[in-house]
Amino acid sequence: YDGRSDILETHLQRGTDFARRALEVAANDPEIMANAALALAGFGEDISSMEAVVERALKLNPDSARVWYVSGNLMNWAGEPDVAIQHAENALRLSPRARVGATSCVMGAGHFYSRRFDAALPHLNLAIQEDPSHPQAYRFLAASLAHMGRLIEARQIFERLRALSPSAISISRALCNPDHRDLLLSGLQLASGLNTLLLEES
Repeated sequence: YDGRSDILETHLQRGTDFARRALEVAANDPEIMANAALALAGFGEDISSMEAVVERALKLNPDSARVWYVSGNLMNWAGEPDVAIQHAENALRLSPRARVGATSCVMGAGHFYSRRFDAALPHLNLAIQEDPSHPQAYRFLAASLAHMGRLIEARQIFERLRALSPSAISISRALCNPDHRDLLLSGLQLASGLNTLLLEES
């Protein structure tokens, strides 16, 4: 669901099946529960139901950095970016020596959805530094730069994204807030030059 698959529907079906099986066989393991909920939410399952799974995982182990990280992802998708940032900060506090790239991406996305584009940049740059192969951080970075009017930099980041992902302009099906979807899509279109092309053709 992050645009890395070129056979999306096949991977969605297989991923959904594996995640449901994981929930069945490890119903009391908080990290497996959280990981399965993250996968299912990303594949388009009801976000409220997946939030309930993660809430139960947090009750089982409130000190799990992984579960707080997953909760941060779900909060962004559910349209609660400030809560997402808080949950990501909890994850970092509980596991300060772990690699922080993915968690930084959650924080960067939260700032992006709240239109704090300048605050998003350091988190997204750190996420890319730690995992240069992860398309999602490039998407938020390119869109942030585009909305800030830094179009040359945005275009450069978008070209790096295009080299990584078969579907560079890709919006997660888990994203519930239509304003957030529009904000990300319009930023990516600006970064890609698509808006400029449309204006030139009209």
